[in-house]
Amino acid sequence: MYARKNRLSMKTVTVETAVEAPPTTNKHLIRWVEKMADLTQPDRIHWVDGSQEEYDFLCDQLVRAGTFTKLNEQLWPGCFLARSSPNDVARVEDRTFICSLSKDNAGPTNNWEDPYVMRKKLKQLFRGSMRGRTMYVLPYSMGPIGGPMSQIGVQLTDSAYAVVNMRIMARIGAPVFAEIDKDEKRVVPCMHTVGAPLAPGEKDVPWPCNDVKYIVHFPETREIWSYGSGYGGNALLGKKCFALRIASNIARDEGWMAEHMLIVGVESPKKADGTTEKTYVAAAFPSACGKTNFAMMIPPAGFEGWKVWTVGDDIAWIKPDANGQLRAINPEAGFFGVAPGTSAKTNPNAMATLAKNTIFTNVALTPEGGVWWEGMTEKPPAYLTDWRGNPWTPEVGKATGATAAHPNGRFTAPARQCPTIDPDWENPEGVPISAFIFGGRRPTTMPLVYQAFNWSAGVYVGATMGSETTAAAGAPVGKVRRDPMAMLPFCGYNMGDYFRHWLKMQRNLSATPRVFHVNWFRKGADGKFLWPGYSENMRVLKWIVDRVRGRALGKETPIGWTPHFEDINWKGLDFPRATFDELQTVDREQWKKEVMGHEELFLLLHDHLPPEMIYERELLICRL
Repeated sequence: MYARKNRLSMKTVTVETAVEAPPTTNKHLIRWVEKMADLTQPDRIHWVDGSQEEYDFLCDQLVRAGTFTKLNEQLWPGCFLARSSPNDVARVEDRTFICSLSKDNAGPTNNWEDPYVMRKKLKQLFRGSMRGRTMYVLPYSMGPIGGPMSQIGVQLTDSAYAVVNMRIMARIGAPVFAEIDKDEKRVVPCMHTVGAPLAPGEKDVPWPCNDVKYIVHFPETREIWSYGSGYGGNALLGKKCFALRIASNIARDEGWMAEHMLIVGVESPKKADGTTEKTYVAAAFPSACGKTNFAMMIPPAGFEGWKVWTVGDDIAWIKPDANGQLRAINPEAGFFGVAPGTSAKTNPNAMATLAKNTIFTNVALTPEGGVWWEGMTEKPPAYLTDWRGNPWTPEVGKATGATAAHPNGRFTAPARQCPTIDPDWENPEGVPISAFIFGGRRPTTMPLVYQAFNWSAGVYVGATMGSETTAAAGAPVGKVRRDPMAMLPFCGYNMGDYFRHWLKMQRNLSATPRVFHVNWFRKGADGKFLWPGYSENMRVLKWIVDRVRGRALGKETPIGWTPHFEDINWKGLDFPRATFDELQTVDREQWKKEVMGHEELFLLLHDHLPPEMIYERELLICRL
């Protein structure tokens, strides 16, 4: 029996009584929603339409619940601050599973459990998990709606926080339902609950979550199930779960690539005929290696007329077109960036992007209703409310070591607000990729920049890259760990097969992108960084573009081609040649140790490792 009931323009449904007909004719989707509602038993079901009115209503609800604090409308228009529970502040890699049919397919770098065992466990956890809450049916498109490279997911969630963040991070709502109905397109089903059912009359907490957490992927059936966390990549299932772990499986099967990469377009000054040249590159850096800063770089003095355009700061879907040219889209519609360290000095474009219509999570609140985090200004304000909601002063910080913002505090901001957003960033056909850049945080061994000899050597460079760990990675800080292509936590299948897929990709290309490795973090004997970084990275980027265009020289070393001092544009920067030589030193003894480190990873992947990787390692040893 159907009863009609409209509450503040939101369609509401109880498990016993449906309210309005679903805004879709896709019978599989409707049946799945009914089945999941039967399992999780929400009080209401709301079909998300993605409208501004709905967004405003949900944000208002979150303010009333104490989850959101509305910021000062004059200082931070349309912005909100959320504080999560202290036990729900980052991705949980140890609770993230790839449940492929065989353990071998998941590979040794992923957590695996038998999918039948895991399903049974999840069914028990999800049973009644949404009692007392609303189930939101959230359709979303990764990539422009209807685009040839785009994919569609539907997330069922009991978190309004997840819904409003997903509205910024993806294209959601009614147009996506229309796309699902149009051609019965395959949809990735995503189940999410914070795992905190409410008994009748029980008062809710501002940040519901559960101590037990599971983020589970079923590659063969393209399903995602997330339990117990309301935070970031654990709850915004379009991000790492779909756009990387599930998409990497789809990409392998269909002959394209889902990569943890930023995409930028480098535009040269106008020529005499008024034309400019634009070169697009994709770059993979592990977290806390300056990805967002690189993606929104402003060229320094000496680069008048040059411009860096932002296509994406985190994820790239890359596919060969009919002519064999690799083209890439940014499947996301927003930036989910780390706030601490972001400032008008380090990244003015990011600061302009997040100045309005942004959701901040786990940063500090100022008395006048603004936000602050470590690194935002030289001196912290005299008084703040920290990310846990406690009073904080610089003196308290010094005495206890407690930071005002959590090191993994975040901003969720619309990409369209970025001052350097590329005019082609939503081109459904993607942008042409001419180079790949890999990079990690390495105080020694790795030079500032070098170019791999060829595609196979380039895949080896990406496969063996390493970085010092960060808070976001959940490992001891400062330990160097291998992070192949910055994909270690995000590849949804066996890493050895992933390398093989990279090698195979070249077969269908008419133009092979050049491959480079950069390291902004090399230190001198005094322990200080040798390279100024940030906007000065443009000098390295220009050499990379010039190499791609065939107009820059390089010198051969055992590891690849490196620039001479004269090959870099030093205009506007007084940089000593001796420091550059130190930055570019290829120390054979250090590199012999480095190759031993490569062996550790290769032993782990031995039964799936492509022979080309062994061959490239042998060649490197011979050259050393």
